[in-house]
Amino acid sequence: MKTADAGVVLDRTVQALRDHSLVVSVQADLTAEPEGHARTWLRVARGRGSSNYSVVVKRRLTQSSLGAVLAQLRQPVDAGQPPALLVTDHVSPPLAERLQASQQQFADAAGNAYLETASFMVLVKGRKPDAKEIARRASRGFSNSRLKVLFALICDPQLAAAPYRTIAAAANVALGSLPAVLADLQRDESLLVQQRQRRLNASKRLLDEWAQAYALGLRGRTLGARHVAGNFARWPEWPLPSASLRWGGEPAAKLLGCDLQPGILTLYGDRLPARLVTLGQLVPAGPADYQSLLELRKPFWGEALAAATGPQTVPPALVYADLLATGNGHCCAAAQTVYESFLARTFPSR
Repeated sequence: MKTADAGVVLDRTVQALRDHSLVVSVQADLTAEPEGHARTWLRVARGRGSSNYSVVVKRRLTQSSLGAVLAQLRQPVDAGQPPALLVTDHVSPPLAERLQASQQQFADAAGNAYLETASFMVLVKGRKPDAKEIARRASRGFSNSRLKVLFALICDPQLAAAPYRTIAAAANVALGSLPAVLADLQRDESLLVQQRQRRLNASKRLLDEWAQAYALGLRGRTLGARHVAGNFARWPEWPLPSASLRWGGEPAAKLLGCDLQPGILTLYGDRLPARLVTLGQLVPAGPADYQSLLELRKPFWGEALAAATGPQTVPPALVYADLLATGNGHCCAAAQTVYESFLARTFPSR
C-alpha cells in the first residue's frame, strides 16, 4: 500500500476513535524498521487508563483476505513492543465478529472498533463507510500483472536477476508491462537493486501481503467452473495428467503433509479430462450446491514456472494463499504448516 493511502486511512481512524471520547496520540518511530520505514504507534486513553499499540494499516479487508491479514499480524512480537492494532477503512459486522473471536483488536475509518485493555473496553460494530469512499475504493482495483510477477518471483526468487523476457514468460505477462511492474516493486522495496542486480526482498511480510492482494484481486478471476463430485471421498485415487492439472488449496495441503480433510476440492487447469469426469462422478454445480464441491481454477502463470512445480500440486505459496483465503480455522492452521515446512526458510519472519 502506498504511504499516502495508509496515512489517509490512519488519520480518519484516529479521528473516529476520538469521536468515541478516547484520547489518541500518534507517534512515528523512524528508527524502528531496518529497511528505513517509519513504524507508527498509537496511545489510546480513556480516563486514567491507557494502552499502546503498534499500527498495521490494511486496505479493503474482506472475508477472503482476512486469513492472510491475521497470519501477518500474528508474527512474533519483540519483547517490550505493544500489540498490533489493525487499522483499515471498514470492518463489516461478520469480520468484526471474527476479529473479536481471534482477539485481534482493530479500528476503522467508519468508527467501528474493538479495543480491550485492562482499564477499558471499546466495541463498536455495524457502522457503514461513506458511499463516496466505497465508490473510490471500487475504482482502484489491483494490478493483475503485479500479482502475477510477484508470484513468479516468490516461486523462484532467483528469477529476480533474470532478463525481462524470462521474467515475463514465467509470470505470463506482456513484456511491455514488465518495466513498470518492476519499478513499482522497487518503489515499495519488494524488489531491491544491489550492484545493478535485482533481488527479491523475501520475508513473510511480503508473502502475506501477496496472499492478501491475491485473495482480493486475481483469485476471484481464476474460478472457471464448479462441479459436484459424487465420488468426492476418493479424490486421492483420481489420476491427474500432470502436465495440465494440479491440486491446489485443501487437497494440495493434504498431499503436502497437513492434517486436513478437504471440504472443497481445488484443481488448477484449463479443462477436466473425460476420464476424470467419469471417475469423479462430476456434474455441474448449481448456485445452491455447497457440499462435495470441486472447483476448477485457471492457471495464471507461464509454462516455465509450471514446469518447475511438483507433479501433483501447485506451488506451496499458492497453496498457502488459497488456504488463507477460505478463512476457515482448520485451513489457516494448515496454511501455517505449509509455511513452516516449505516457505519459512526463504521467507523468514522478521
